[in-house]
Parts: sequence; structure tokens; C-alpha cells
Amino acid sequence: METMTIGRLAKEARVNIDTLRYYEKRGLLPEPPRKESGYRLYSPDAVRRIAFIMHAKELGFSLDEIGELLSLRMETKSQCRAVKVKAEAKIAEVEEKIRSLEQIKAALQRLVGSCKINKRLGECPILEALDVEGVKGLWEKYGNNR
Repeated sequence: METMTIGRLAKEARVNIDTLRYYEKRGLLPEPPRKESGYRLYSPDAVRRIAFIMHAKELGFSLDEIGELLSLRMETKSQCRAVKVKAEAKIAEVEEKIRSLEQIKAALQRLVGSCKINKRLGECPILEALDVEGVKGLWEKYGNNR
């Protein structure tokens, strides 16, 4: 079996060496055997594992959640059902974030709509609202009362 150094793994996986060390520290990447010189020797499977981690991150999974997915990947019993439950929970989380972002967008649109052209900096309703109202006041005045 061909092994690779951390530098080669980083290059093949298209990540930073520090990222690999961090994933190793977090337990997402198993600690590899080392040469007598102390250099880490990774298996070719490490590239695939890093790709799995990166794809899961792109879908919004946290590193803790990715660790759970990696564990499920190793199991054979009920793996698909457990992964489906985690994916459904992630969908619900994403939908809540979308609702929250839509509320933020609406509040910002209302603030922008309150601006009049050619006002001096001291008369900017957005700056005044941020200064006077605070976030809670902005939600009450411009938002959807989260």
C-alpha cells in the first residue's frame, strides 16, 4: 500500500496542512502511523475521507455532525435510516436559517426604504436606527418580531 506525507495529502485533498492536523486532532481523520523521523504516513483512503468531510461541510454539517456521519459510515446496521434522520434534522435547521435570513432581509429593506437621498451623514435613518433602537428595537420597528 502506497502512503503519502501530510504535504502530499494536503495537495491531493486540496486543503491546508493545518486543516489536516485540526481534523486529526478532532478525531475526524485517524492519526496515521509515523516514520522513525516523525513524518506522518497517510493511506490513499485519507483523500477520500477528506473529500467526504468537505462535501458534508458544504451541505452545512458541523464538524461534530460530520464525526457522527463518519461513525455511521463505518456501521452496517440501520446506517441509512440514521443518516436520513440526521439529514432531515439538517433540512429543518436550514429552513429555520432561511426564515431568519428572510426576516433580516425584510428589516434591512425597510431601513433602506426609509432613507431619503442627499441626507447628511448625521441624518441617516439607518445609522440612527442602529444607534438608538438597538437590535431589539429594530426588529420591533422594522422586522417581523422574531
